[in-house]
Amino acid sequence: MKSQDIVVLLKLVCLQDHEHAGGVGPFGQDGEDPYSVRGLETSLGISKTEVAASIKRSLASGMAIKRPMTSRPDPNRRNLRDFITYGLKFVFPASPGPMQRGMPTAFAAPVLKDLLYSAGSLIHVWPYARGREMGQSVAPLFKTVPKAAERDDRLYAYLALVDAIRLGNQREASLAANLLKERLG
Repeated sequence: MKSQDIVVLLKLVCLQDHEHAGGVGPFGQDGEDPYSVRGLETSLGISKTEVAASIKRSLASGMAIKRPMTSRPDPNRRNLRDFITYGLKFVFPASPGPMQRGMPTAFAAPVLKDLLYSAGSLIHVWPYARGREMGQSVAPLFKTVPKAAERDDRLYAYLALVDAIRLGNQREASLAANLLKERLG
């Protein structure tokens, strides 16, 4: 698995969530199927080749399955949740870097901002030229994550929870894991 596989799987989860919430049908506003490799490329900024390879790896590892009727990739939410909760920080560790301008992540992101209080004033950010916050930089799972998160609030929340698990101590990581479990079902 590669780090972008988690990003692709979480985007697929977001698409399913949107569908179940009564959002637009299976096709986006431009007529493109958001589940297609091209649709995922557009929304995530990951090349079609990488998206296709990511889906192939996810299917091979059991992190996704093919839907019988549509042959769309369907994330295995339980496996994804367990991998993020228990394995991700060991496979794709994160460590705070130098101060930089960027997009808030982990405990500074809107999904967690009001749930935890920190003794310090430093926040974690994904380095991003259009970001407005200053904080300790954290490398995102994939370089296009800030732009993709800016376009999709659900994806932003999932990725911020993932970073909270990657960065936090046991108490913070446990809170983020519980929120992730609620959201993934």
